[in-house]
Amino acid sequence: MELIDDELCRRINPVMELVGQRWASSILLAIGRGATRFTQVTATVEGLSDRMLAKRLKELQHAGLVERTIVPTTPVQVRYTLTDRGRSLLVAMQPLMRWTHAASLERAAG
Repeated sequence: MELIDDELCRRINPVMELVGQRWASSILLAIGRGATRFTQVTATVEGLSDRMLAKRLKELQHAGLVERTIVPTTPVQVRYTLTDRGRSLLVAMQPLMRWTHAASLERAAG
């Protein structure tokens, strides 16, 4: 197995800390699955408060993972989409999600 060097390990820490925060990965996944409105994300992610969603969305926007677009309608609509960087992060997270699922099945069986 090829190991990643120490410098690359240090560089992944900020990303892991961001997506490891409560709700962050669930929000990314909800948007990746098509939830574009604030209320759609809260409806998709059970237990997520409006206050926490607003906070996490700002953090994800600041990190360049989520884009916020204002649609000039009456009333004004705000839509959220993943950036290319956000989509590539979800793709990179898939093996970790599969590993987590397999590990939980192993624990349940054993």
